[in-house]
Amino acid sequence: MRRVHREAHLVARIGWLRAAVLGANDGIISTASLILGVAAAGATKSNILLAGVAGLVAGAMSMAAGEYVSVSSQSDTEQADLAREKRELLEDPEAETEELTQIYLKRGVERDIARKVARQLMSKDALGAHARDELGLSEITSARPVQAALTSAASFSIGAATPLALVLLSPSNLLIPFVSVGSLVSLGARTGGAAIFKPIIRVTFWGALAMAVTAGIGALVGTVV
Repeated sequence: MRRVHREAHLVARIGWLRAAVLGANDGIISTASLILGVAAAGATKSNILLAGVAGLVAGAMSMAAGEYVSVSSQSDTEQADLAREKRELLEDPEAETEELTQIYLKRGVERDIARKVARQLMSKDALGAHARDELGLSEITSARPVQAALTSAASFSIGAATPLALVLLSPSNLLIPFVSVGSLVSLGARTGGAAIFKPIIRVTFWGALAMAVTAGIGALVGTVV
């Protein structure tokens, strides 16, 4: 029996993974920073929780709206390119065949074979061949605005829930160090299957900086007020 070789590449998840990682990290950092800023200003635990919940809701909605608009712009650009390519295929298919041939030549394919491959691919799905090899568009990487928006909102909410849970679990006199350390540890979670050390250092540094600056401003405002 012939064995079927199955591969599961991480790039297949890139459409939603970017939005998920961004949303989760932003949820942890922004909500933890907000909580630390309010706590440093001397607010009560109930007020800190209220501010954190408000930050979660506002942040999730903002992430969803931002991702939808951004990815919709990408989708509009992709559709415009495909429409132009479709028009060019109708107006001058021979030139488009040569264009595809040149792409394969640059990849190291012999001219006769490159032209034969170009003709065969175009006879089956001319637009798909040019979208893939000329424009770099594929089913895996195509823009999906709704998916990006929902993923961002959900991942932000999950990320933001972490510092909120830490507030509930922490003693009032240790709230700031408890939330700070717990949130930074949460940022170190591995996502995406890539090398782990550099991403952890990067996100932990910027997360710690955001929390420290916000806590400092909160303490300053609390002192003045």
